[in-house]
Amino acid sequence: MKLPVIPGIDRAVFDAARARQDKLTKPQGSLGRLEDIAVQVSGIQGSTRPGFDRRYAVIAAADHGVAEEGVSAYPQSVTGQMMANFLAGGAAINVLAGVAGMEVVIVDAGVASELPADDRIRRVGPAKGTANFTQGPAMSQEQAEAIVETGATLGASLTRDGRAVVVPGEMGIGNTTAAAAITAMVTGAQPRKVTGRGTGVDEASLNLKIAAIERAIQVNQPTAKDGMDVLASIGGFEIGFLAGLMIGTASERGVVVLDGYISTSAALIAANLDRQVVQFMIAGHSSVEPGHSIALAHLGLEPLLDLGMRLGEGTGAALALAVVDAALALHNGMATFEEASVSGPAQDTDGEGS
Repeated sequence: MKLPVIPGIDRAVFDAARARQDKLTKPQGSLGRLEDIAVQVSGIQGSTRPGFDRRYAVIAAADHGVAEEGVSAYPQSVTGQMMANFLAGGAAINVLAGVAGMEVVIVDAGVASELPADDRIRRVGPAKGTANFTQGPAMSQEQAEAIVETGATLGASLTRDGRAVVVPGEMGIGNTTAAAAITAMVTGAQPRKVTGRGTGVDEASLNLKIAAIERAIQVNQPTAKDGMDVLASIGGFEIGFLAGLMIGTASERGVVVLDGYISTSAALIAANLDRQVVQFMIAGHSSVEPGHSIALAHLGLEPLLDLGMRLGEGTGAALALAVVDAALALHNGMATFEEASVSGPAQDTDGEGS
């Protein structure tokens, strides 16, 4: 498998951006994490005046064979039906992408049902859904490599020749089960600790879900530090696609704003393939899925928002993009003490206000 090379953060620009933050008309550090976001994006883009010329919400959809185990409150046909809703502009991500000024890119990474004949759908799935991973691998090694490479190609092409931000979103009945299995395997957490109710399953279905994950890990015994083995054994096509998308985006110095549990499970796979990709990520929000905070902690990322969301589709990240935009606007638009003819601090001070 051949993946694009991810460059390092531009440390000289990173340091220059931090120095600019310290000269702006405010007490040093008083804007908290907004300062860190601006400095991070500066280092990613190699510019002390960062910004976004292009914005994308990439929604990858696929079905999961593990849905046969009764792990979701919704039938598998909903995946295809939601694809039609994305095309019609009626989903939550369509609304929030409009608010955030993002173009929605729709990807069929392996949907089982027939989809509309619409040129706006990028059809890249190696099969119509994964196999039931409680009985064997979700996909072959060749399929896993192909879907990651395809995602990387799209990420690089969207980001190339411009300052871009990409929100990886997803849709797929059964995909919180795959996300929990990946999180348990990669982080070493017990399946029960990382498995939530997903689409809103009852207690009996939750126990079925946990049992399915435990059985999948036992049957497949993936190697935790081998991202491709984890993906092929217990992953999903949309998760592999998004992992590649993140690597491709980072290879062209694009910013990745993570969404919820499924996109963060894809980030775990991406980080196993190239740890450098994490430097290009911002965690958009914290989902109510219990494994999401565990996955983010493993990556060393802290979410910007916590709104009690668990929808997916890229919705939480779309909201968080407003915070990122605000951080960059402050960084670029505020005057320095010298520019404003304002006296700087006589000595290091703490506290709020001016």
